[in-house]
Amino acid sequence: MDDTNLLESQPVAWKPTPEVIKRSQLMRFMKQVGVSTWDELYEYSIRDVEKFTEEVLKFLDIRFDPPYEKLLDVSDGPEFPDWFSTQSHRDAESLPPASAGGTTLPSTDKAETRPVGSVPLSEPRAATTGRPTHAGLNITEMCLDRWQTDEMKDQPAVIWEGEEGAIHTLSYAELLNEVKECSASLRNQGLLKGDAIGIHLPMVPETVIALLSIARIGCIAVPVFSGYGVEAIANRFNSVEAKAAFTCDGFPRRGKSFKASEVIDGVLPRVKSLRRLFTIHRTKKLDWIDFWNEGNVNVEELGRPEQTSAEDPLIILYTSGTTGKPKGIAHTHASFPIKAAQDMAFGTDVGKGTRICWYTDIGWMMGPWLIYGALINGATICIYDGAPDYPTVDRMWEFCARHKVEVLGISPTLVRSLAAHESVPPALAGGSTEIMDLVEQTKSNSKLQPPATAGGTDREAPFERHDLSSLRILASTGEPWNPAPWWWLFEKVGNSKLPIINYSGGTEIAGGILMGNPLLPIKPCSFPAPCPGMDVDIFDENGEPVKPGEVGELVIKQPWIGMARGFWQEKERYLETYWSRFKNIWVHGDWAMRDADGHWFILGRSDDTLKVAGKRVGPAEVESILVSHPLVTEAAVIGVPDETKGTAMVAFCVKGPTNFSLLPDDERSTNLSLSDELKALVARDMGKPLTPSKIHFVSALPKTRNAKIMRRVIRSAYLNEDPGDLSSLENPKAVDEIARIT
Repeated sequence: MDDTNLLESQPVAWKPTPEVIKRSQLMRFMKQVGVSTWDELYEYSIRDVEKFTEEVLKFLDIRFDPPYEKLLDVSDGPEFPDWFSTQSHRDAESLPPASAGGTTLPSTDKAETRPVGSVPLSEPRAATTGRPTHAGLNITEMCLDRWQTDEMKDQPAVIWEGEEGAIHTLSYAELLNEVKECSASLRNQGLLKGDAIGIHLPMVPETVIALLSIARIGCIAVPVFSGYGVEAIANRFNSVEAKAAFTCDGFPRRGKSFKASEVIDGVLPRVKSLRRLFTIHRTKKLDWIDFWNEGNVNVEELGRPEQTSAEDPLIILYTSGTTGKPKGIAHTHASFPIKAAQDMAFGTDVGKGTRICWYTDIGWMMGPWLIYGALINGATICIYDGAPDYPTVDRMWEFCARHKVEVLGISPTLVRSLAAHESVPPALAGGSTEIMDLVEQTKSNSKLQPPATAGGTDREAPFERHDLSSLRILASTGEPWNPAPWWWLFEKVGNSKLPIINYSGGTEIAGGILMGNPLLPIKPCSFPAPCPGMDVDIFDENGEPVKPGEVGELVIKQPWIGMARGFWQEKERYLETYWSRFKNIWVHGDWAMRDADGHWFILGRSDDTLKVAGKRVGPAEVESILVSHPLVTEAAVIGVPDETKGTAMVAFCVKGPTNFSLLPDDERSTNLSLSDELKALVARDMGKPLTPSKIHFVSALPKTRNAKIMRRVIRSAYLNEDPGDLSSLENPKAVDEIARIT
């Protein structure tokens, strides 16, 4: 795929100051390993992944008991690396291997083993040798117990605010006490090491407590989206044979109550393995129902951390399912949390006391990522539970100002939504002289001025109503950017001074493949570099690296600490998904491009890529052009069969509130329809052969709850085909609307 990409000629928008570089966590790590430049650091990190990972563990002060003797062993191939092994593990190599096609986990009953996944998470041969086969690590001790010092115990660990205005703060000492009580109660209910426990909660303090308590007693957390329906939750809980689950009575969204209890009532008869349900009041006040200290539990005895190994299973995270059946991603005590903490420290510059907020849900990987990453780094988790623009459009900015948030993570979709409240269309902010000229024109165009919004006037943007001086980093993940909203966030909210740390990877990665950092210049929509320790490249269809400016498959060439330990009980699917294309190479499924300056760009999923009139094009390229028009807030492009071109592009656009044109006067007529104008814009920038054959306007696009557009669902609905798994779909009505289009 060698088509020119529209992002290739982007200018550098932000450069770090000497002060930013000097104070950064990444610079502190560079001094630790003895390198002085980014290039030296990256080369160091991929030249010897084992040594680099050891230095990361030292930097994060991760302690093992007993210690590992071999950090990384790839003798069985990069698909199944063995981490943190001890001598007894290597002594047992001559013994028969675990049953093919699934892993086994020692249960509390030494005579019994149970299948848990597709890659060894804990080695059953330990029962034979009587000695641990992997280093000892219960990650909750690195999140909580070690911070019980005079310096840290009274520092805030969690600051929470609900949509209704309630605020609750837990110090590190208070959070540990809550986790001990919850852990003791779980044990008192008969839950044992290796049991799976579901989490169906919004982002409240009890969600943090539940996640950590499950890990503390050696159980396996299975978070699901708080807004999932009955079938989506039941399927996931049945898949892992969940023994218990956390839920709540309901939670507010835009002033209305989502009845979570009604959903769980429908789940219970469908999941025969569920023995206990733990519920909190959320709609009235935050407290536990029928749970704490039942039977006068000995908290100090039963609240202690279970002796777990670094490779014992910690969490099963289900992907959003944008390309088919959701995948249960298996992670261990040493995989997901350590990779999260590394990326958070090096990319978003989080250290002790840093206040970080990521607008997310526990069912998306960024929820556990936020919790584990922040607590391992000794930072403060800032959680907002509610709609980000309710009851006033400035609610997100009000939250950041009130709690002095330093690092704010939001998705491009949310940025577009927040920017839509501006009096000047966000598509006109930044990017080129032509665009800025149009901004000036809008100031005298009364049609472009929306009425005053709650909490301010039409002359004051929502973000300007609050003191955001505590912000020093903006960050985003979840989907590719379009230039217009990126420029709006950078120039308007960040005043052209704050970096936007773009972050791309996935649940299977336990964090990022590519990520910005405080040391490198940033271009709009770009990733300045791979994450340290990620040996990344871009391959063509023959498995060869592409040249700068060319587009290809994003690949990873060596294992990393956060690498998925497999799919839950689906070994062959795991191998087929990531390892079947090129030998010993992880193919992630993203189209990527690296420009002449070394900046990386994600262009969308490779299975979404279209071949139109003999040319390959990523939907994101065309969608960027469509949303650059002030009338369009969102767009999705799909391919449909066409007798002439083979594949024709069809676009679906969501309109914004303004009325303006980006075409110069000589290319625009007074009676040109919006559809025709959008086609003309694409033709001008991409060429006539790549112009969408049809453009449809819809009220919303089908998305997952973490804001990813489900193009396969759009295509299936439009062509009246089976859309497959829809359990992660947030807005089913959007699918019905597309299906009615003729």
